[in-house]
Amino acid sequence: MSTKADYIGRFAPSPSGPLHFGSLVAALASYLDARSAHGQWLLRMEDLDPAREPPEAAAQILSTLEAFGLHWDGSVLYQSQRLGAYADALADLQGRGLMYSCDCSRLQIQAVGGVYNNRCRLRHLQPTAGALRVVVPDQTFDFVDLIQGPQQQNLLCECGDFVLRRKDGLFAYQLAVVVDDTFQNVTHVVRGSDLLDSTPRQLYLQKLLGFPSPRYAHIPVAVNNSGQKLSKQHFAAPLDLQQPTAQLLSALQFLGQLPAKDPDPHLAIATPAELLTWGTTHWDIQAVPKLATIPLMPES
Repeated sequence: MSTKADYIGRFAPSPSGPLHFGSLVAALASYLDARSAHGQWLLRMEDLDPAREPPEAAAQILSTLEAFGLHWDGSVLYQSQRLGAYADALADLQGRGLMYSCDCSRLQIQAVGGVYNNRCRLRHLQPTAGALRVVVPDQTFDFVDLIQGPQQQNLLCECGDFVLRRKDGLFAYQLAVVVDDTFQNVTHVVRGSDLLDSTPRQLYLQKLLGFPSPRYAHIPVAVNNSGQKLSKQHFAAPLDLQQPTAQLLSALQFLGQLPAKDPDPHLAIATPAELLTWGTTHWDIQAVPKLATIPLMPES
């Protein structure tokens, strides 16, 4: 567990494949925000779904970050080694009557517009019958995102009771991320805007479990020409370990930290370490585009 500090940030990739440009943007933004505040930058592997995680992926991610000069503080936290902590949090909520079993299929949920209608709340299914959901209130959760500005969401109307343990027995992201951010004393979370609507759920769980809430900043997500988030599923190209400087420069431009035209020519020949030092000194989170997504131009 991390010690208390004024700023503790983190990068938390899922080891489902090699890092791509979208991963680099997220890692770089969280790194620069932490380093510019003289804070710690932690690394967490969200390895909770073994079926989707090639055995070499985690080590590949570590070596890629090091090749780009993105060195983390302390030891890497692996969620696969934290199952007892998630079970304890789940038991706490169950003991207070805040959880229930659900056997609804994805098709049933999609039929009501994707917002769960809490159909299983009063069915009193056995705990082994399916997924476990947490009861949400008819309450609007507000927060100010450091990039995207004021946000709000009514959990009951816009989300519904959400899953904390999946039907296959795996712990859900929403539970694990809250437990681990608290365990690591994370104060600031810089991540992609695809997780922006998850934040109210996490704020709610933090409140239920008596945990503090970090500050949140959501950067634009890099998407392809079809508007799909860069990912292994959508055939995103792995980062080129032979050209770290060029890709770091592209990531800085994506984040609004460099002019798109005529950047400092000396940066093009800088080492990754020199470029990260420059980026830390000049980091301005308010220059990050206040957009949900930014399409990448195809390579010529």
